Amino acid sequence: MPTTLIERPAPSAAPRPDTAPRRRTRVFALPEARWAAAATVLFLIALPLQLTGAPAWAWGPLYALTYATGGWEPAWAGLRALREKTLDVDLLMIVAALGAAAVGQVMDGALLIVIFATSGALEALATARTADSVRGLLDLAPTTATRLLDDGLEENVPTERLAVGDTVLMRPGERIGADGRVLDGASEVDQATITGEPLPVAKEVGDEVFAGTLNGTGALRVKVERDASDSVIARIVAMVEEASETKAPTQLFIEKVEQRYSIGMVIATLAVFAVPLAFGAAVTGSLLRAMTFMIVASPCAVVLATMPPLLSAIANAGRHGVLVKSAVVMERLGQVDGVALDKTGTLTEGMPRVTDLRPLTGSDPTDDGLTGSGLTTDDLTTDGLLALAAAAEHPSEHPLARAIVDAARTRGLALATAENFTSAPGIGVTATVDGRTVAVGAPARLLNRTGGAVAARAAAVATELETGGRTAVLVEVDGVPVGVLGIADRLRPDAAATVTALTALTGTAPVLLTGDNPRAAARLAAEVGITDVRAGLLPQDKVTAVQEQERAGRKVLVLGDGVNDAPALAAAHTGVAMGRAGSDLALETADAVIVRDELATVPAVVALSRRARSFVVQNLVIASVFISALVVWDLVATLPLPLGVLGHEGSTVIVGLNGLRLLREAAWTRARAEG
Repeated sequence: MPTTLIERPAPSAAPRPDTAPRRRTRVFALPEARWAAAATVLFLIALPLQLTGAPAWAWGPLYALTYATGGWEPAWAGLRALREKTLDVDLLMIVAALGAAAVGQVMDGALLIVIFATSGALEALATARTADSVRGLLDLAPTTATRLLDDGLEENVPTERLAVGDTVLMRPGERIGADGRVLDGASEVDQATITGEPLPVAKEVGDEVFAGTLNGTGALRVKVERDASDSVIARIVAMVEEASETKAPTQLFIEKVEQRYSIGMVIATLAVFAVPLAFGAAVTGSLLRAMTFMIVASPCAVVLATMPPLLSAIANAGRHGVLVKSAVVMERLGQVDGVALDKTGTLTEGMPRVTDLRPLTGSDPTDDGLTGSGLTTDDLTTDGLLALAAAAEHPSEHPLARAIVDAARTRGLALATAENFTSAPGIGVTATVDGRTVAVGAPARLLNRTGGAVAARAAAVATELETGGRTAVLVEVDGVPVGVLGIADRLRPDAAATVTALTALTGTAPVLLTGDNPRAAARLAAEVGITDVRAGLLPQDKVTAVQEQERAGRKVLVLGDGVNDAPALAAAHTGVAMGRAGSDLALETADAVIVRDELATVPAVVALSRRARSFVVQNLVIASVFISALVVWDLVATLPLPLGVLGHEGSTVIVGLNGLRLLREAAWTRARAEG
């Protein structure tokens, strides 16, 4: 009888063949990383010496070197900005650190230097790694191709020398070297790098093929229709670079007001020093008051009020399988009010699996010819059908064949040895199993060779499965149809719950953006509760869809995994990549990575980001109250410098401890509940 396979826990998805060879910049190849590392090491050596009561000559020079190694780059950057008539937080932090050292708070200033140097190094590393992946994407396209000459001879030429109108030969297993159209031959092409489709696509005369995609078992003659610089894979590179360059600058909340605050603080400090002098006050007293004012009004507490909640949220998310690349990203996650989801490898596992087994039982042997085949209706159990198909497909490397064999192994079926195995691209395979000829392949092709009631029933079952968004595979024994298998990319167990949670968090249902066919996309969307489905999209179409939402005023989170998703990830307000099967380009372009491919962590990290933002607001209120009180005290009365430093550092400790509350497991548990 017909059956639908019960879903079992899936093994870890193997990486899909859409990743380019890695060209990763090493951490210490970056000068920012080397200087930050030196500053950190010097600080970690000096700190225990100071705390254990060692003489100042032992730890003082180490702190001085910390200031020099970690502070010279941000200081130079700040001076360059000052030359452009802007005052940024880098220079202000260096001044604050030097001011802290001037009043005896050497360790506090060194810690501030280390924090800023490390932040700059991480930013430089992220930028370099993204550039590595964009360059590495070009390696997906082969460097050479076989060009066919007019006299029938072949020549091996670099792909960049291929011109529009050239004819190239694509042998089995080769990567296609240029965008073009099939002139002769038939094969199946894995074009997941371009469209994200989970299964290879049958290609025959007149069909379009793309550079960088992988040819299957057939040979193709392809007429080149685009120059290498205008191929789809080259346009993906260009789109990622353009989106990265034009994406709106990202800033932390406090950095949005840093210019006004910095300028105001400098002017106020000068006024605190100059005004008393104008009325005859002593230089020493005025300088001490001004120095105290600069310390208590400096943004150190404000900066630390912002960073601990965000960094704690990053650490907590990291423990639960979400890599958030920076504090800016953690802040932006909480701002999203729209979501766009990829299908293959994101909402689904990205691997085809057998979902349906439909033996054609109960037929009349005198009507359909089963008597001559030696096959009885008792053989047509679901396990028997699967065992026959798996035995015939066992020698094949096709993804559908692997899905059938894996299903048989999952059920513990013994597979007979296949002999005389042959494979026909776009049609299927044929093999001799236990003395019978078993054919497994596309129903439309195989049923053309047979007729009768069984063939009609097989065609009806195949149509039913295909209407439901599955790929139908027909099984014949000695030319007689005996069953149909349904194969589909299986939905992740937490996909529907994730869509529901994201809808509740953002107030709008997610949009499905996929390069897969509309029928498969619609079926999956119905299962998870998505109504806005956009299928058959190329990478540039996904970018257009995201930009449409952004122009409508939405801050869109894009969740994807493949090379074809990378431009949309770069263009989105926030890009999140699936980690296990994600391409290098997607992982480096995205702002955050779901390391263990657990979809349920996406709404959880959005909720955690929103909670971190609320903690930032709390801390800013606390810091501003302390700063205001100390500033008023210093201006109205005489604030002793040690007391000013104590109040300033005390506010820093309070907001820091408040932010560290997000490190607790309870914070993630609450975020999961809210998400």
